[in-house]
Amino acid sequence: MIDLSKNIKIAIASGKGGTGKTFVSTNLFNALQHANIPATIVDCDAEEPNVHLFLHGTLQKTTNVFLNVPVIDESSCTHCGRCHEYCSYNAIFHVPSLKVISVMEELCHGCGACFVACRDNAIHAKQKSLGSVTQIMINDQCCFIEARTRIGVYSSVNVIKAAIAEAKSDQIVILDSPPGTSCPFIQTANLADFVVLVTEPTPFGLSDLKQSVETLSQMNKMLGVIINKSGIGNTDVYDYLKEKNIPLLMEIPFSRDIAKAYSTGVLITSTDEDQQRGFLELFEKIRQQLWKSQS
Repeated sequence: MIDLSKNIKIAIASGKGGTGKTFVSTNLFNALQHANIPATIVDCDAEEPNVHLFLHGTLQKTTNVFLNVPVIDESSCTHCGRCHEYCSYNAIFHVPSLKVISVMEELCHGCGACFVACRDNAIHAKQKSLGSVTQIMINDQCCFIEARTRIGVYSSVNVIKAAIAEAKSDQIVILDSPPGTSCPFIQTANLADFVVLVTEPTPFGLSDLKQSVETLSQMNKMLGVIINKSGIGNTDVYDYLKEKNIPLLMEIPFSRDIAKAYSTGVLITSTDEDQQRGFLELFEKIRQQLWKSQS
């Protein structure tokens, strides 16, 4: 049972980049902060984090994230091929006739199956650096956590998991999700109680929205939609939401003033009381949706 008075994880996501996902997550966090509601925001877009452009505070700590990857001692290896067979990610390359075996670290997920498979004690582990998790205190009640993957790392999933694990369990947690519907998005959404999809009223926006909705439906996740840049495009997104009975949580108008503020790193919930109230209303709508699911 979710404690709706405090312990809620809200993922802000989108089917593609550039729809306003970070705009929504940072302003929702900022509105909660101004309302003295304890909250944590986690930048889960670990390949290209940008929440730090809008929030400033005091650095608390930075933790490195590592993965245990296998190293094969070829002098002890009998080339039985069991480690290759056990690996679900095809990370172990093996040509038994040539007695060639190697680990492709960029494909390794650190599951440990190869260690179990090997009967010759020919495999030991080494730590591979994946990235870092940085914690910044905004004030006594609000915290910002950033996941950042090292350049060249194939998957950001483990860094995202480590960042979300740092969030306090007794606060509202906002997860600024990676764009798209690949593994990083799945990992973020899977740990959320509610997913907010940010889209635009355009054919491209509708196409990406449908893909996100279908993915979350298979995950049995509660969701709602925010339409950003309302007033452009057509009504197809609105018709789709009505057809699928998906709640429209908020509309953000296509506005030069909003775009200008965002481009300079200014949060509109800090300068516009109406916008601050609007984002607090968004939070209440999310809570109401969760209440309905538990009643």
